[in-house]
This record gives sequence, C-alpha cells and structure tokens, in this order.
Amino acid sequence: MTERPDLNDSSGAQSAETGFDYLIVGAGFAGAVLAERLARGAGKRVLIVDKRPHIGGNAYDRYDDAGILIHPYGPHIFHTNSQDVFEYLSRFTAWRPYQHRVLASVDGQQVPLPINLDTVNRLYGLNLTSFEVQGFFESVAEPLEHVRTSEDVVVSRVGRELYNKFFRGYTRKQWGLDPSELDASVTARIPTRTNRDDRYFTDTFQAMPLHGYTRLFERMLDHPRIKVMLNTDYREIQALFPWKHMIYTGPVDAFFEYRYGRLPYRSLEFIHETHPVEQFQAVGTVNYPNDYAYTRVSEFKHLTGQNHPQTSVVYEIPQADGDPYYPVPRPENAELYRRYERDADAVANVTFVGRLATYRYYNMDQVVAQALATYRRLMEAAQTGLREPVAG
Repeated sequence: MTERPDLNDSSGAQSAETGFDYLIVGAGFAGAVLAERLARGAGKRVLIVDKRPHIGGNAYDRYDDAGILIHPYGPHIFHTNSQDVFEYLSRFTAWRPYQHRVLASVDGQQVPLPINLDTVNRLYGLNLTSFEVQGFFESVAEPLEHVRTSEDVVVSRVGRELYNKFFRGYTRKQWGLDPSELDASVTARIPTRTNRDDRYFTDTFQAMPLHGYTRLFERMLDHPRIKVMLNTDYREIQALFPWKHMIYTGPVDAFFEYRYGRLPYRSLEFIHETHPVEQFQAVGTVNYPNDYAYTRVSEFKHLTGQNHPQTSVVYEIPQADGDPYYPVPRPENAELYRRYERDADAVANVTFVGRLATYRYYNMDQVVAQALATYRRLMEAAQTGLREPVAG
C-alpha cells in the first residue's frame, strides 16, 4: 500500500513550507541506508519512493502460501569482511549464523563448489592430499601470459576440462555469452581450494537476519522524519513535493532516458515451488552448469533455519529481458557507462548510489558500505559548504 506523505504532519517532521531535504529513489539497501542515516544521523527530512509495492528492493522477503519465509527475487545470503557494515546492520536485526554451501551437479553427481580437494577426488575417483591436489591443478592448468577474460581465469587455474565441467555452460546460461567474451572479474570471484573447505564464502561475518530482511528494512525506515511512498514512479511525484537533493538508486541509463542507448543487464525468471517434504536438497543451493535451462536451485529453509513440515525452493532461469539484476561486465559496456557517468557528475543536485546507478556488480555489503561512505561525503560537503557529491 502506498504511504502518502503528510506535509502537515503534526510531529513537525514535515511542513508545507520546508518539504523534504532529500528525495530518495529506491527503497533497497542503498536508499534505505541513506534514508536512515540522513534522518537519524543528521536530522534531515526524507521522502523515499519505490515503484514496487514493498520496501527492501531485491532483498525483500515474505512468507509464501505455505507459511515458509522465501526470497521472491532469489536467495540473498549476507556475508562481509567489514566490521563497520556488520555492526551498522546489527542496529536493526539480530542474526542467525549461517555459512552457505553449494553443490554442482556434474557428471551425474553433486560435488562441492568452489572446486576443492573433495571435488577433485569425487569427480575422478582419486584419494589426493591437499599437497597432491595442488600438483594436480598445476598439471592440468594452461599457463597464460595475459589473463583477460573469464575463460582465461579458469583455464589458467584448473585447466580446460574442469572449466568445461563447471564454468563454461553455467556462464553461457547466466550471461548469454561465452566466458571468452566476458571480463575476467566474473569468474575471478570464485576461488579454487586445495583443502576441504566447502563453504561458498570465507568472509569474517556470515549470517542471516534472524527475522528476515524485510523486518530489518522496516526497523531501518522506522523514523518520524522518513516518509515512504510505494507503487510510485518518482517522476510522477518529484514536482509535487519540495525537495532539495535527490539520491537516485535506479538504472543510470533510465535516469537520462537512454540518451546514449541502453546499458546491458541480465535478468532472471524465478520459478517458486513448494514440496510436501521437510528437505528438498542437501545444501542451500545446487548449481546446474550443464543441464536444464536453469542455473541453480535454492532451498530457503537452509538459509533461514525455519522448522516446517514442507519446504519451498526457487529455480533461476537467466534471461535478457526483465528487471535489471546484473550489469554485464564487458569493456564496451564500461565505456558506455562512462558516458552516463560524466553526465551524472554534471548534475548538481543528484547523487547516484548502488548497483544499478553506478553499473557495478556489488554484493549487499558493498552497497551498504557505498551508502555509508556517501552519507559521510554528503555530511562533509554540507559542513564545508561545498557542492554535495553526485556520485557514490
């Protein structure tokens, strides 16, 4: 339900004469963190607007018809090495410790991903030690003088056969491109291990919000100086209410009405299913690099720890059209973004923050860190009387 801001609020947070200090477009992590900091930390009046009927952006969660807590936009697993980010979010939630594990369906069996000692031993029927598996990787790797693409990253580490088994098909499905066409950063995110560590992430802080992400966002935005409007395109209301500065977290090319063309994104189709069993699969996520149209299947009860006689899962099918989720990391796309970035830098009263507004493949904790850093710069600019920053 849309919450219409009352500019004559008896709390004194808003008034018809002063309006809002900040109009924030988007109620995901970037927008919500900045709304909270500006209101609670700096006493600013904030209007936050989102086109969707809920807060939380892609991290929004809810209970499905079976009463199982699910992530409608696919699994969101929190992990960070930043104590500052973790402590900041801890103001709004208690945590459930959770270390994510992923299996990959390869050659008729499910083996750990990232590739580790057990992956190699199970796949090839070997009994290598940690020392020996390093030699195995070196024996199959294809040394390259220059590592430029995602394919280069993997074959230079573990060779072409493991690349074909685990990465090529998955990447082609996920991005609609061969790994040889993608920036090295895509597969560089996934390590190769010589031990038996089967955790997908190794960050210092790994946990899930105890009562869900939506509850976290509700607490973050629960402040008399924050007003929320949902089911609303900001362009419909930006002229209706006075505001001094905009924080924009949507797609940067959309802000400029695609004047240089559309920035390429990958989208996802989510197929949710509920099954009359307590557990559907052994771990939170199973990847399918070579079979089926979907890339992975995730079971939410592993993430949330919920006890329930049934279970809900989500299948993810990458696609070219739909809501923008992943900026496509290619040099030509980076160059197109730079044209938009130059225009963004020239806008005096707008700050661009978040994955879509800065065309970067950020994790949740990185978006929070970027938003907190942006808040500090906004406050420094206000204190010095300088023009407020326009880019996150």
